[in-house]
Amino acid sequence: MTTSRFFKPTLLALATACLTLSAQAAPLKVDAAKSTVVATFKQLNVPVDAKFKKINAAIDFDAAKPEQGKASVDIDVSSFDLGEAEYNKEVQKKEWFNAAQFPKASFVSSSIKAAGAGKYDVAGKLTIKGKTTDVSFPLTVKKDGAAQVFDGVLPIKRLTYNIGEGEWKDTGMVADEVSIKFHIVAQ
Repeated sequence: MTTSRFFKPTLLALATACLTLSAQAAPLKVDAAKSTVVATFKQLNVPVDAKFKKINAAIDFDAAKPEQGKASVDIDVSSFDLGEAEYNKEVQKKEWFNAAQFPKASFVSSSIKAAGAGKYDVAGKLTIKGKTTDVSFPLTVKKDGAAQVFDGVLPIKRLTYNIGEGEWKDTGMVADEVSIKFHIVAQ
Protein backbone atom coordinates (compact mmCIF):
# COMPACT_ATOMS: atom_id res chain seq x y z
CA MET A 1 0.00 0.00 0.00
CA THR A 2 2.82 2.43 0.71
CA THR A 3 4.14 1.82 -2.79
CA SER A 4 0.82 2.64 -4.47
CA ARG A 5 0.48 5.89 -2.50
CA PHE A 6 3.89 6.93 -3.82
CA PHE A 7 3.24 5.94 -7.44
CA LYS A 8 -0.21 7.54 -7.85
CA PRO A 9 0.95 11.11 -7.15
CA THR A 10 4.10 10.54 -9.21
CA LEU A 11 2.12 9.18 -12.16
CA LEU A 12 -0.35 12.06 -11.87
CA ALA A 13 2.50 14.60 -11.86
CA LEU A 14 4.16 12.89 -14.85
CA ALA A 15 0.88 12.81 -16.80
CA THR A 16 0.26 16.49 -16.06
CA ALA A 17 3.78 17.40 -17.19
CA CYS A 18 3.32 15.47 -20.46
CA LEU A 19 -0.02 17.17 -21.16
CA THR A 20 1.48 20.58 -20.45
CA LEU A 21 4.37 19.97 -22.83
CA SER A 22 2.12 18.71 -25.61
CA ALA A 23 -0.19 21.74 -25.23
CA GLN A 24 2.66 24.20 -25.84
CA ALA A 25 2.88 25.50 -29.37
CA ALA A 26 5.68 24.15 -31.49
CA PRO A 27 7.61 26.47 -33.80
CA LEU A 28 5.86 26.88 -37.13
CA LYS A 29 7.33 25.53 -40.34
CA VAL A 30 7.71 28.31 -42.90
CA ASP A 31 6.75 27.56 -46.49
CA ALA A 32 9.56 29.36 -48.36
CA ALA A 33 7.91 28.73 -51.75
CA LYS A 34 4.79 30.68 -50.71
CA SER A 35 6.58 33.35 -48.66
CA THR A 36 7.94 36.62 -50.06
CA VAL A 37 9.98 39.63 -48.95
CA VAL A 38 9.92 42.59 -51.33
CA ALA A 39 11.66 45.95 -51.00
CA THR A 40 9.84 48.87 -52.63
CA PHE A 41 11.64 52.14 -53.23
CA LYS A 42 11.59 55.01 -55.73
CA GLN A 43 14.25 55.51 -58.37
CA LEU A 44 13.88 58.81 -60.22
CA ASN A 45 10.50 59.04 -58.46
CA VAL A 46 9.30 55.78 -60.08
CA PRO A 47 8.34 52.93 -57.70
CA VAL A 48 10.54 49.84 -58.01
CA ASP A 49 9.82 46.44 -56.44
CA ALA A 50 12.72 44.06 -55.86
CA LYS A 51 12.33 40.61 -54.35
CA PHE A 52 14.67 38.78 -52.01
CA LYS A 53 14.63 35.21 -53.36
CA LYS A 54 16.23 33.51 -50.33
CA ILE A 55 14.79 33.96 -46.86
CA ASN A 56 14.91 31.84 -43.75
CA ALA A 57 12.35 32.49 -41.02
CA ALA A 58 11.71 30.94 -37.62
CA ILE A 59 8.32 31.73 -36.10
CA ASP A 60 6.90 30.58 -32.79
CA PHE A 61 3.44 32.15 -32.53
CA ASP A 62 0.14 31.38 -30.83
CA ALA A 63 -2.64 33.94 -31.36
CA ALA A 64 -3.97 33.13 -27.87
CA LYS A 65 -0.61 34.18 -26.35
CA PRO A 66 0.99 36.64 -28.78
CA GLU A 67 3.23 38.15 -26.10
CA GLN A 68 5.04 34.81 -25.89
CA GLY A 69 5.64 34.76 -29.63
CA LYS A 70 9.05 35.02 -31.26
CA ALA A 71 10.18 35.54 -34.80
CA SER A 72 13.48 35.81 -36.60
CA VAL A 73 14.11 36.29 -40.29
CA ASP A 74 17.41 36.03 -42.16
CA ILE A 75 17.62 37.33 -45.70
CA ASP A 76 20.36 36.41 -48.14
CA VAL A 77 21.13 39.85 -49.64
CA SER A 78 22.78 38.28 -52.68
CA SER A 79 19.32 37.01 -53.62
CA PHE A 80 18.05 40.60 -54.16
CA ASP A 81 16.49 40.62 -57.62
CA LEU A 82 15.85 43.86 -59.49
CA GLY A 83 14.91 41.95 -62.63
CA GLU A 84 18.16 42.51 -64.52
CA ALA A 85 21.49 40.73 -63.97
CA GLU A 86 23.58 43.91 -64.34
CA TYR A 87 21.57 45.74 -61.64
CA ASN A 88 21.63 42.69 -59.38
CA LYS A 89 25.42 42.60 -59.61
CA GLU A 90 25.68 46.34 -58.92
CA VAL A 91 23.65 46.25 -55.66
CA GLN A 92 25.98 43.59 -54.23
CA LYS A 93 28.92 46.02 -54.33
CA LYS A 94 30.35 47.82 -51.29
CA GLU A 95 28.36 51.01 -51.97
CA TRP A 96 25.06 49.15 -51.68
CA PHE A 97 24.67 45.88 -49.72
CA ASN A 98 28.37 44.96 -49.55
CA ALA A 99 27.27 41.32 -49.80
CA ALA A 100 30.84 40.01 -49.56
CA GLN A 101 31.24 41.42 -46.04
CA PHE A 102 27.56 41.37 -44.94
CA PRO A 103 25.86 38.44 -46.69
CA LYS A 104 22.72 38.53 -44.54
CA ALA A 105 20.19 41.03 -43.26
CA SER A 106 18.23 39.91 -40.20
CA PHE A 107 15.28 40.74 -37.99
CA VAL A 108 14.76 39.38 -34.45
CA SER A 109 11.58 40.22 -32.57
CA SER A 110 11.67 41.53 -29.01
CA SER A 111 7.90 41.88 -28.48
CA ILE A 112 4.59 41.03 -30.11
CA LYS A 113 1.48 42.74 -28.74
CA ALA A 114 -2.17 42.27 -29.68
CA ALA A 115 -3.67 45.33 -31.41
CA GLY A 116 -7.13 44.06 -32.35
CA ALA A 117 -8.59 41.04 -34.09
CA GLY A 118 -5.80 39.50 -36.18
CA LYS A 119 -3.62 42.60 -35.72
CA TYR A 120 -0.39 42.93 -33.77
CA ASP A 121 2.36 45.43 -33.06
CA VAL A 122 5.82 43.92 -33.46
CA ALA A 123 9.09 45.40 -32.22
CA GLY A 124 12.60 44.10 -32.62
CA LYS A 125 16.08 44.61 -34.02
CA LEU A 126 16.82 44.93 -37.71
CA THR A 127 20.40 44.43 -38.90
CA ILE A 128 21.47 45.39 -42.39
CA LYS A 129 25.05 45.85 -43.55
CA GLY A 130 26.34 45.50 -39.98
CA LYS A 131 24.11 48.28 -38.60
CA THR A 132 21.45 47.29 -36.02
CA THR A 133 18.49 49.49 -35.13
CA ASP A 134 15.26 49.15 -33.15
CA VAL A 135 12.22 48.92 -35.42
CA SER A 136 8.48 48.40 -35.03
CA PHE A 137 5.66 47.71 -37.45
CA PRO A 138 2.05 46.52 -37.63
CA LEU A 139 1.42 42.87 -38.49
CA THR A 140 -1.71 41.02 -39.57
CA VAL A 141 -2.15 37.30 -39.07
CA LYS A 142 -4.87 35.24 -40.70
CA LYS A 143 -5.61 31.56 -41.12
CA ASP A 144 -5.54 30.00 -44.57
CA GLY A 145 -6.57 26.38 -44.10
CA ALA A 146 -3.99 24.82 -41.77
CA ALA A 147 -1.50 27.63 -42.42
CA GLN A 148 -1.07 31.00 -40.76
CA VAL A 149 -0.27 33.97 -42.99
CA PHE A 150 1.80 36.85 -41.58
CA ASP A 151 1.65 40.11 -43.56
CA GLY A 152 3.30 43.42 -42.82
CA VAL A 153 5.23 46.40 -44.07
CA LEU A 154 8.38 47.66 -42.35
CA PRO A 155 9.35 51.18 -43.42
CA ILE A 156 13.06 52.00 -43.24
CA LYS A 157 15.47 54.63 -44.47
CA ARG A 158 18.22 53.08 -46.59
CA LEU A 159 20.85 55.63 -45.53
CA THR A 160 20.42 54.57 -41.88
CA TYR A 161 22.03 51.27 -42.95
CA ASN A 162 24.57 52.83 -45.34
CA ILE A 163 22.80 51.37 -48.35
CA GLY A 164 23.91 53.66 -51.13
CA GLU A 165 27.24 55.16 -50.14
CA GLY A 166 29.38 57.74 -51.91
CA GLU A 167 27.62 59.32 -54.87
CA TRP A 168 24.54 57.16 -54.08
CA LYS A 169 23.83 59.08 -50.86
CA ASP A 170 22.06 61.60 -53.06
CA THR A 171 18.37 60.81 -52.60
CA GLY A 172 17.44 62.58 -55.85
CA MET A 173 18.27 59.42 -57.80
CA VAL A 174 17.21 56.74 -55.29
CA ALA A 175 14.87 57.82 -52.49
CA ASP A 176 15.85 57.23 -48.86
CA GLU A 177 12.48 55.67 -47.98
CA VAL A 178 12.13 51.93 -48.49
CA SER A 179 9.17 49.72 -47.61
CA ILE A 180 9.97 46.11 -46.82
CA LYS A 181 6.79 44.14 -47.52
CA PHE A 182 6.61 40.59 -46.29
CA HIS A 183 4.16 37.74 -46.70
CA ILE A 184 5.16 34.71 -44.66
CA VAL A 185 3.16 31.47 -44.83
CA ALA A 186 3.73 28.92 -42.07
CA GLN A 187 2.05 26.04 -40.27
